[in-house]
Amino acid sequence: MSDRRDPAVYTIPPHRAFADALVAGILAQHGKDPMALARGIILLPNNRAVQAISDAFVRKADAGLLMPRLVPIGDPELDDRTGPALDPLEEAPLPPAIEPLRRQLIFARLLGEAVRMDAAEAMRLAAELGRVLDQLLVEERTLHDLKTIDLPEGLSDHWDQALHLLTQILSRWPAELEKRGAIDLADRRNRLLHRVADRWAREAPPGFVIAAGISTGAPAVARLLKTIARLPTGQVVLAGLDTHMPDAEWAAIGGEEGQPPMETHPQFHLRQMLDRMGVARAEVRVWRHGSDHDAAADRSRAISNALAPARFTDKWASLAASEKRLSGVYAMEVATPADEAQAIALAMREAISRPGTVALVTPDRALARRVSAHLARWGILADDSAGRPLSTTPPGMLLLALATAAVEGFAPVPLLALLKHPLVKSGPDRLAWLDGVRALDLVLRGPRPSARLDGITRFLDREDARTAAQRKLARDWWADVQPLLAPLEAAFASRAPLSDFLEALRAGLERLSGDAIWSGEAGRALADLFAKLQADADEGPAQVEPSSVPLLLRQLTDAATSRPARGGHPRVFIWGLLEAKLQSADVMILAGLNEGTWPALSRPDPWLAPAVRRALGLPSLERRIGLSAHDLAGALGAPQVLLSRARRDVGAPANASRFWLRLETMTGHLPEPPIRFDLLARALDASDKPPLRAARPDPAPPAELRPRRISVTDVDRLAADPYAYYAKAILRLSKLEDVDAEPGAAWKGTLIHDVLDQWAKQDDYAAGALVQRMRHALDGAAVHPVVRSLWLPRLVEAAQWVEGQVEDGRAKGRAPIASEASGEAACAGVVLHGRADRIDAGPDGLAIIDYKTGKPPSDTQVCEGFAFQLGLLGFIAEQGGFAGVKGRATGFEYWSFQRGKQKGFGGVFSPAGTKKGKIPPDEFVDQIVEKFKHAAAAWLTGDAPFVAKLQPDYAYGDYDQLMRLEEWQGRDA
Repeated sequence: MSDRRDPAVYTIPPHRAFADALVAGILAQHGKDPMALARGIILLPNNRAVQAISDAFVRKADAGLLMPRLVPIGDPELDDRTGPALDPLEEAPLPPAIEPLRRQLIFARLLGEAVRMDAAEAMRLAAELGRVLDQLLVEERTLHDLKTIDLPEGLSDHWDQALHLLTQILSRWPAELEKRGAIDLADRRNRLLHRVADRWAREAPPGFVIAAGISTGAPAVARLLKTIARLPTGQVVLAGLDTHMPDAEWAAIGGEEGQPPMETHPQFHLRQMLDRMGVARAEVRVWRHGSDHDAAADRSRAISNALAPARFTDKWASLAASEKRLSGVYAMEVATPADEAQAIALAMREAISRPGTVALVTPDRALARRVSAHLARWGILADDSAGRPLSTTPPGMLLLALATAAVEGFAPVPLLALLKHPLVKSGPDRLAWLDGVRALDLVLRGPRPSARLDGITRFLDREDARTAAQRKLARDWWADVQPLLAPLEAAFASRAPLSDFLEALRAGLERLSGDAIWSGEAGRALADLFAKLQADADEGPAQVEPSSVPLLLRQLTDAATSRPARGGHPRVFIWGLLEAKLQSADVMILAGLNEGTWPALSRPDPWLAPAVRRALGLPSLERRIGLSAHDLAGALGAPQVLLSRARRDVGAPANASRFWLRLETMTGHLPEPPIRFDLLARALDASDKPPLRAARPDPAPPAELRPRRISVTDVDRLAADPYAYYAKAILRLSKLEDVDAEPGAAWKGTLIHDVLDQWAKQDDYAAGALVQRMRHALDGAAVHPVVRSLWLPRLVEAAQWVEGQVEDGRAKGRAPIASEASGEAACAGVVLHGRADRIDAGPDGLAIIDYKTGKPPSDTQVCEGFAFQLGLLGFIAEQGGFAGVKGRATGFEYWSFQRGKQKGFGGVFSPAGTKKGKIPPDEFVDQIVEKFKHAAAAWLTGDAPFVAKLQPDYAYGDYDQLMRLEEWQGRDA
């Protein structure tokens, strides 16, 4: 070949649309001869760039053309393969590249053999180990370099241990590869690129060769680019090399004058690549060709100044206006990510009302999905081309839900999450399936039943009058559901090979959802992941604990991506940072410009300390910040640019991106867009009228709907909050407990009442029997061990106190005569009914006792008529409403099981007495009954409205949402 003295290296500045400018130049040089164009080769960084350049050729092909070969050189970090054009048939074939997932499984097994660890943790570390190995291979570092490195002084012990383990694993790796006849993907790319460089150095290809948009400074890539730049028909075209930067700044980026290199600068990777190519920046020429999508030329100079190294930014104060002009660049700051998504969607909708294209570029995938959903409001289909993690798609979520439910023994929360998934029984039987799930949901409210599927079956077989109808429906439905889940329960009973778990999960998914689990883009992505996992599962850890499976699958589905099929609106695009490389649009919206998002936080390396990475010549963990800055610089070159950020993220205030702050500081102020999309977004779903707040509810149903029968415990509710009573007794609405709720006060109260009743009816209040029963009260209950250890001593101490109180009463001639006695009596035209926890008979008459696990009502509450229970139970007793109980009620006591002010549990409190603030015992029943008559005459036999929160101090909050309390409380007259 003839040797060209000056390298043919060009750059397309940021203000030009890279793909269109490149294609325009190629057509100007070679377009006159269609065959010459077809013989050409264009090397591109990855498959996404191939698509961008291909689209640009299509836009320029007025009458059709024969395109040159577009060949990706591949990117190991993206799992991109090198194009087959670089691997000709006439040369000895290279071994195939090992699949990344297969390599990860092997690494996980080797790690488990070297150090005892959980399979999920081994898979996580294996993925990070693979990244380190790829970086070593890309930089052409060997295991010998790793073993002979001079470790920096003061390195922590854990870094020494990590490096030793890394060396141990990588020492075994060549034998594993040889056994399988494969090599690493990065190693194969290096070999192919070196082959091509050697072949083209000996003999130039027949057509032109252009390397375009390649920015990695890997040695193999730099050597190939150096060869291309010196071919007679070769050219290297860079994207966004800063030709405006002063020489002092350019020198500082490389780390001259004893300073470390500035790897966070957007030009560092290009500087490194030119150095390895042996090309000075002065030898790089500007690509002469442009397109109709270019911005003003001064945009590139302003971008260069805005991204100057930090110690040179003092020049901003003296820059001429033309040096920092960003005409056509606007900034939009909104309150929340939701506001940002709405405003961006409006901006994109407005942009397509004019000729041209619009693109959203953001690394925030949640924001991208929100914008896509908002655009659908106007029938604009614009899927996020960066895709979604498989774990956030319906098929991926169903897989994780199934694994989680199996590991947790089909506990209520994961079980219901699984059964309610939209892909489960998604066919014609879906409605019947949901009826059964809802019935099961209602029955499982409250503390957790016994573990596993049989525990749920036994729980459903219990009799419970409150949920009898739901239990029957749930029981009949569950009989068909349990066989679907039983094989999975058996498979997750003990540790097993990963392949066994995968097969059980695959079969379980198909039993629950049929073919729906594998349909659509996400379903096919899951099927592909499953196929690879099942094919190579035996390469991974030999035995896996069931508890590791959900986390292991979460890691794998987080790393896998489901991308939408091509299509959608032809002028609207949503790109991630990788997808936006070499792309352009007439309007570019750069969103998510907050620290931690753009740029993203550096990803920690668990294997190599930063000092070790520097010693090996590997990229620092902060280099991605520079690459993010270069992505921003390229996107800022569009004719119209809208920058966007939210002042808050989901949970806290957000800090503006360092790039945003640089642009704001250099220009003094970034202008708002001519159309205030943030204000439009706020007004889009708002009303110009004042909010229609609900009034304080006061329903007044007709007399025939008003109850003529009332529980003594509901009288308190009726007096303090008539609306709450109306909702419970007339609307028949009741508060739902949480699913799988921790045992709380109500559960504890029911438990103690049951034990006390058994002590009364089965042991006849025998001394010591209550303590013995209380010691076993929690046996078989699904109570957390911590709760059990806290409760049990208190229950036993309370039982000892109760036994002592009963014995003291007997010594004074007072004996229990009824326990958990139900009775009723007519009063004021209605029937009162209730249950007395205990009734004692003494020399002075009957004593009504109510057990309280919580705080008993105060004397004031009783006197004011908002705690009726003891008095009304006394009235029923006096009327002979309790079987076998006769006499006048003179004692009214709350037995509290809370710890008192003095040592020990328990205390007897009575609202009846001769002291000030108490009701005299002989008047207690009469006063309470008189207050009840007023309440009954108003709301039960009368026509008074059921006003909400009549006495808020004594009202409960069960129906606050139903009465829309927040809308009227404090606003009503």
